[in-house]
Amino acid sequence: MSPTALTAGLDHGHVTFLGAGPGDPGLLTLRAVEALSHADVLIAEHEVLDVIRTHARQGVSVVPTDASSMSPPGMGTPQLTVVDGTSATAAAPSPARDAAHLVMEAARSGRRVVRAVSGDPGLDTYAAEEMLACASAGVPFEVVPGVAAAVGVPAYAGVPLRDAQGADVRFVDARTASDRCWAEVGASDGTVVVSTTLDSVAAAAGELVSAGRKPDTPLSVTVAGTTTRQRTWSATLGTIAQTLKQAKVLPSPDGGRPVIAVVGERSAAARRDQLSWFESKPLFGWKVLVPRTKEQAASLSDQLRSYGAVPHEVPTIAVEPPRTPQQMERAVKGLVTGRYEWIAFTSVNAVKAVREKFEEYGLDARAFAGIKVAAVGEQTAKALVAFGVKPDLVPSGEQSAAGLLEDWPPYDPVFDPIDRVFLPRADIATETLVAGLIELGWEVDDVTAYRTVRASPPPAETREAIKGGGFDAVLFTSSSTVRNLVGIAGKPHNVTVIACIGPATAKTAEEHGLRVDVMAPEPSVHKLAEALAEFGMKRRAAAAEAGDPVTRPSERRPGARRRRSTT
Repeated sequence: MSPTALTAGLDHGHVTFLGAGPGDPGLLTLRAVEALSHADVLIAEHEVLDVIRTHARQGVSVVPTDASSMSPPGMGTPQLTVVDGTSATAAAPSPARDAAHLVMEAARSGRRVVRAVSGDPGLDTYAAEEMLACASAGVPFEVVPGVAAAVGVPAYAGVPLRDAQGADVRFVDARTASDRCWAEVGASDGTVVVSTTLDSVAAAAGELVSAGRKPDTPLSVTVAGTTTRQRTWSATLGTIAQTLKQAKVLPSPDGGRPVIAVVGERSAAARRDQLSWFESKPLFGWKVLVPRTKEQAASLSDQLRSYGAVPHEVPTIAVEPPRTPQQMERAVKGLVTGRYEWIAFTSVNAVKAVREKFEEYGLDARAFAGIKVAAVGEQTAKALVAFGVKPDLVPSGEQSAAGLLEDWPPYDPVFDPIDRVFLPRADIATETLVAGLIELGWEVDDVTAYRTVRASPPPAETREAIKGGGFDAVLFTSSSTVRNLVGIAGKPHNVTVIACIGPATAKTAEEHGLRVDVMAPEPSVHKLAEALAEFGMKRRAAAAEAGDPVTRPSERRPGARRRRSTT
C-alpha cells in the first residue's frame, strides 16, 4: 500500500480527492488506480466515470446520485457505489454543497470514499470547499493529484509550453478572468494557456488583442484533448474566428464544449506539424469494428488504441455447452484417472469450457499434474496461466493448428507411457489437428467441448453504423465472422475499409460482395492490426503529399463532412 494511503477508522471513513486527468484513462497515476481499487464509494461527474470505472472493484453497482440509494452502513460487504453527476441531485443549484453532502454522508458511515474530478483537484472549482467540509467535520482526507487539462492537452496537441529559450507561462480561465487578468497577460510576451469553450475562443482572443497582444500572434485551439476525438486548429488571434467558421466547426449546437487554447510562438502551425505526435497516429480517430467478444478482443483492441483507433467490439459468435455433455464428462474424468499423455487447447473458449467443467466437479489446476499441456497460441496460453496451468508447448512459429503440429513430438513408446491426446474443441473446428496427430502416431479423443452459434444482433444504432458507413474499418478474423456479421447486422458500407486475416477469410468477404483492402501477411490478429495501421499510415502520407486534409474513411460518405463538426 502507498505510504500516503489511510485506512478507514472505526467511527469515520476516509476521503480521497482524486484527479482523473483530462480524458485519457492512461494518464491516471498509479496512486489513483490504487485508491480506486480500494474504494467503497465513488463520487464523480458523468464525464469522469468512463475514465475511472475500469479500475473500480469487481461487482461495481452503478446508481444515481440519490444519497438515499446508497447502501446503509452495517449491511455486509459494501459495494462500490458510482454516483453519476447527470442525475437530479448533482444538477441542483448548489453542486458544491450537494457533492459535499454525499461525500460526508458516505464517509461518516465508515467507508472509503473517492471523490474524483476531471483534471487536478487543486484546479477544480468545488473541490476546495468539499475538503474544507471534511476538515471541519474531522473526516480524514488526502489529495491524489491528476494531470491538469491546461498542461496535458497542449502536450497531446504537440504544443510545448516552454523550451530552451524559456518564457513565462500564464494560465487563464476565461469564465472567471477579470479585466485586470486580461490586461496582465495581454501585456506579457509569454505563453498563455486559456481554458474556455469553443464558442468563446474568439471572444478570448479579442480580449488579448485589446490588452496589447498582436493580432498575428499564433494560437492553437484543442477540443476533446487527450482522447481519440481530439481535434486541433492552428490560427492567429486575429484569424481564429474565421478559421473555425471555414472549418464548419462554428456555429454549432456543441459550441459550449470546453477547449484549451494556447497563445504564443510555441503554438505556431509549423511547429505543430513537427510535434503533433498524437493526432498523427496512423489510425487516429478511426472507429474500427472488431467482430469478437470483449474477452477475445482485449489485446487486439489495446493494440488498435495504440495506433489511435477507437475499437468497437461486436460479438458475432455465442458460445454454448454441447448438446450431449456426456462425452466431455468422460474425458474430464479421464484426465483425473491418467487416461491421457497430452491435452491440446486450440482456443480460449476451450480453456473456459474445461475450467467450467472442473469447477462443476470441484477440481482445480492440480488435476493437470503429470499431463503435458499444449496451447495453440499466446492468448490461449494466457488463459491457461490464469487458470493456474503453464503450457508445455506453444508453437514457436505460426499460431495455428498447423503451427502446433510442426512442433508436436511424434509418439515414442519408449518415452511416452500413454499414447492418447485429449482435444477439447468447438463443434465446427477443422480436422487438421486430429489428422496431423494421428499421423504422428497419437490416438486422439476429439471431444466437442462447446458449440458456437450465431450471436444476437447488435443494437440498432450499431447496425445502422455498419450499413451506413459509420465505421472506418472492420477486422475479419475468420470466414465465420464475415458470414455472421453480415447475417446479424448487414453488409458494411462501401466506404468502410475491409481487413482480413488471410486468403480464406478474404475469399468469403468477396463472396459477400465486400472489397478487401487489407490482408495480414500471416494469420495473426496482431499482424492484421499492424497491416491496417500501415494502410492508414500510407493513406495519411498520400493525403499530405497531395496537399489534401487528412480524413477518415467514414468522412467520405454523403453528409459525413456536415456531421463532422458535431463529433
